[in-house]
Amino acid sequence: MTDIREGRFRAADGIDLAWREMGEGRPVVLIHGYFSNAFTNWIRYGHAALIADAGFRVIMPDLRGHGDSGKPHDPASYPRDILAEDGFALIAHLGLTDYDLAGYSLGGRTSVRMLAKGAAPRRAILCGMGLDGILHTAGRGDYFRHVLTNLGSFERGSSEWMTEAFLKTTKGDPVALLNILETFVDTTRQELAAIDRPVLVVTGAEDDDNGSGEALAAAIPGARFQPVPGNHMSAVLKSELGQAIRDFLVA
Repeated sequence: MTDIREGRFRAADGIDLAWREMGEGRPVVLIHGYFSNAFTNWIRYGHAALIADAGFRVIMPDLRGHGDSGKPHDPASYPRDILAEDGFALIAHLGLTDYDLAGYSLGGRTSVRMLAKGAAPRRAILCGMGLDGILHTAGRGDYFRHVLTNLGSFERGSSEWMTEAFLKTTKGDPVALLNILETFVDTTRQELAAIDRPVLVVTGAEDDDNGSGEALAAAIPGARFQPVPGNHMSAVLKSELGQAIRDFLVA
């Protein structure tokens, strides 16, 4: 495996944020999903190495409230759209001027928010995200709020039980993660229609957790949709996800 390098910096409000990176070449920022972290989403199953081996410097932040980044419990540390602002802060900290941007699930939504707020990557890849999860963030937020406020009460094998099991795997902080839900911001169809760069939408063929990925691609001018095997949780485990990102970046 390509050597993994680690770094830390301070966000605009002083919160300590972490990132990992591997590879050399054109920078691509990969943003992980909710309850997850850079290692689990991108490194553990080989996606980052696959992309790095294609000639990219793969930069993977841990979102605030996740992974090795700060997990403050003060709600004031979680204003609306702060994850997008942290993304801009990382790009500025690293001095990136020509880069690509990708994200999975919450990372995909964060990438959309960055695009809506003026981010200008060469290409963007939105993974594990559908149109409903972009236009109406409250729906999935309510599901996760239910899980986080009723831990230990779910029937084994249920969707909620599996979500809680994933939380335990990543050693997530329930208080910080509840606060993250307050940062969600809906993106309008008009904002999606204004995105003016190449976009690939990738979702598991059985993933409808955030609505239709195909509909999300249709809402962005010129965007392309590509299904990969799996559902919202299992698609991350499969090499086809990293291959889809890599192939779009090198095309």
